Amino acid sequence: MPAPLPAVQGSVYSAEIGRRQATLVSPQLTGAVWRAVLLLAAGPWSLSLAQQPVQQVPGGVDLTSSRVYVFVGKTGFGHDHAVVGRLQAGEIRLDAAEQAGRLVFEMGSFLADTSEARKVLGLAGETDAGTQKQTTDNMLGPEVLDVARHPTATLEIRSALPAPQGAPAGRKAVYELNGTFTLHGVTRQVVIPVEIESLDGVIRLSGGFPIKQTDFGMKPYKKLGGVVGVADDLKIYGDIRLPVPRAAAPSPNPGAVR
Repeated sequence: MPAPLPAVQGSVYSAEIGRRQATLVSPQLTGAVWRAVLLLAAGPWSLSLAQQPVQQVPGGVDLTSSRVYVFVGKTGFGHDHAVVGRLQAGEIRLDAAEQAGRLVFEMGSFLADTSEARKVLGLAGETDAGTQKQTTDNMLGPEVLDVARHPTATLEIRSALPAPQGAPAGRKAVYELNGTFTLHGVTRQVVIPVEIESLDGVIRLSGGFPIKQTDFGMKPYKKLGGVVGVADDLKIYGDIRLPVPRAAAPSPNPGAVR
């Protein structure tokens, strides 16, 4: 029997971002934006993230509005970065105890430090287009994500069930996505808590989980002998929309969603 994969534990509760405490499902993420957890900002890096057709199949992810964000912390005299990207394909079957779906991340779509990504992840200030391009090129290049060899990352969802502890009174339903995350050719087990809410004809899932770059065979970017660089720890956030016919769009886990 093969050895079990190392696990990565996620959390929808609190995580340290820079000098302030922010929740993995932040106020920005629970507003009109987990309609954007990777809507891109103005400027040359918008790259038509919203030009894909909506999937209208049961459990199919709306690729137009679903987004992924990544918070990248700094080391030394570096800077915190906010990254946004899109999904290439996706399906999530809530309440499934097995074969609950998969999400395919389009790694070449990920862009660093757009205005929208920085706003969603709580980073102040703007980044000029030249710096965005340089940071994005470093991130996508052979030293980090190496998208030429690894154009996608995949979350294989084994189960998508209500969290054992349930949802606090008056809060959205909490589910757990159990499965494996493959990035840069390396696979790790993950448990991702997500909040669920029913909107007008849409089920919205919002949550996040931390990873270490080195756990996935990547080397955190550094220059000047490490004086400037980024942290090993990353935090991945998702805003996933599941469009469903009105007649088939009851709240998951009735009574838990407010």
